[in-house]
Amino acid sequence: MLTLMLGATAPAQPPRGPAPAARPLAQRIGHSDPARYRRLDKVHGGAGTMAFAPLLGPDALSTNLIFVHRGVIAPHSGIGQHFHHQCEEMFVILDGEAQFTVDGRTATLAGPAAVPDRMGHAHALYNASDRPVQWLNINVGQTKRYDNFDLDDARDAAAIDPVAQFAAIRFDRARLTADGAIRTRRLLGPEVFATPWAFVDHVLIPPGAALEGAAAPGISEMVYVMAGTGEATVAGDRAPLRGGDALPVEVGARRSLRATGDAPLELMVVGIARDPAAKAAYAASLPPR
Repeated sequence: MLTLMLGATAPAQPPRGPAPAARPLAQRIGHSDPARYRRLDKVHGGAGTMAFAPLLGPDALSTNLIFVHRGVIAPHSGIGQHFHHQCEEMFVILDGEAQFTVDGRTATLAGPAAVPDRMGHAHALYNASDRPVQWLNINVGQTKRYDNFDLDDARDAAAIDPVAQFAAIRFDRARLTADGAIRTRRLLGPEVFATPWAFVDHVLIPPGAALEGAAAPGISEMVYVMAGTGEATVAGDRAPLRGGDALPVEVGARRSLRATGDAPLELMVVGIARDPAAKAAYAASLPPR
């Protein structure tokens, strides 16, 4: 999707290897801050305006997370239809509703909801309402290099399908299932993605409880805090968490995610494999669905 590199040469691919862990964990967590949002017009040829800022960039993990962006889409505004040939992304709306397009088919979804866009397919997003929509975007590539090809199609007058003709997910607490005190749901598995992107999970941690352990072998995680307050401990380093934070967890790092407030800690957990072989091994380890 758009990046703050929009219209500029794509960034050079950083050297592969361990993610930079010299900085304390608290400095590696991305915080949503509307004061930092940058306003852009006609993003990818879309209508109107939006504002956003990066939470995490390509240096956040050694795996091929390219960015996590957080922002707001103004009323009657959106992101025009475009392709990515070497990366994939997922638009998330955290409130309201918006019109999602994949390969020229458009449907209206109510938030919190998300639509993944597989590598080589076109997608767009349009806020047809009279209220701003809170937006999140996650991009994962075959490498660390971002690419896009715009179609100059704003999708602001698209025909609307009554049922989405593409993969779409909703973050619905009522559909979570208990795993001890913690409730979880796998929303998207490794078969959805062509890049090393491995999964998207929805997790709800009740007050005082914690999600302990490590991700599967060869898998890194990006944890986005949808609601609540908590505390993260990653490889022995501790930092507070609040709504709108994005936490990077490196391959092999043990992590503890604890709900410290009076309300549950609600998380979206994105898994990104070290490479295609690690993703294949992870997929093979999953129980039949």
